[in-house]
Amino acid sequence: MGLKERLADPRSPDHRPRRAAYALPTLFTAGNIFLGYISILRSFRGAILAAAGGAAAAAAADQFSFAARAIGAAFVLDGLDGRIARMTNTTSEFGREMDSLADVISFGMAPAVLAFAWGVQFIDHGIAESFRNQIHNAGYFIAFLFLICGAARLARFNIQKNPIPKNPGRPDRKYFVGLPIPAAAGMIAAVVIACDGEPLGWWVYSVAWLALLALLGFLMVSTWRYNSFKGISFSKPYTTLLVVLAAGFIYLIWNYAQPVLVILASAYVASGVVTRVAGSIRRRIRQARAQRAAERPIG
Repeated sequence: MGLKERLADPRSPDHRPRRAAYALPTLFTAGNIFLGYISILRSFRGAILAAAGGAAAAAAADQFSFAARAIGAAFVLDGLDGRIARMTNTTSEFGREMDSLADVISFGMAPAVLAFAWGVQFIDHGIAESFRNQIHNAGYFIAFLFLICGAARLARFNIQKNPIPKNPGRPDRKYFVGLPIPAAAGMIAAVVIACDGEPLGWWVYSVAWLALLALLGFLMVSTWRYNSFKGISFSKPYTTLLVVLAAGFIYLIWNYAQPVLVILASAYVASGVVTRVAGSIRRRIRQARAQRAAERPIG
């Protein structure tokens, strides 16, 4: 007997799931919200400790690192709640809206707060005060831009039933239109974890960090194609090779989390850019060939 059959209400004529079954994916969504809330609190605490200086500043890195790891844990829960809802046949409009609200907190507000507190707030005081204030003001705006782009990305996802990217890929695969907000938040968290939570101090790094935030915001509201990996089903039997690859993947994350997470996040973010650029180049080559063929004399 499958999971759907076990959770079905025998008194229901259409074998709908029991009411209690709908609470299961909601619990994962609630955990997602909790982790986003904890991340924001830890970012605040890290900022306070870093501003205090002295021995307290040394503990700030641990707070920022914990905030980033909370976002990473929320990423895992966000991937599980939808799959569990589909596996148990408990998908609902309420769950969909709840999940979007959770994503705004955990992958919009939490990474925006962390991005500013970790990457902008504590730049070197040795630079001119006016220039430092300009970077801070840019940080306020770009962090907010990241948040609003993420919220717009979620709103677009909710209202579109079958979105089609401008550069549609293979018909047998499913794609996201624009960079998903959990992936954008995961990119921020991965960088903070890779730096051991140590706040950025050199203004050049902060400017590069803000450029990354702006890029992530743009990619979220773009119509560029990103693989959704929704074709992967855990209910299907897989070959031994895939099991070995999965085990090796877990081992690498467990032992080399910092470089592996950055590489994975960067590769996924860059995949949409590479796909878009490659598609544009292929279209131009085809157009040039068609034009040359049309201009070629006949006979």
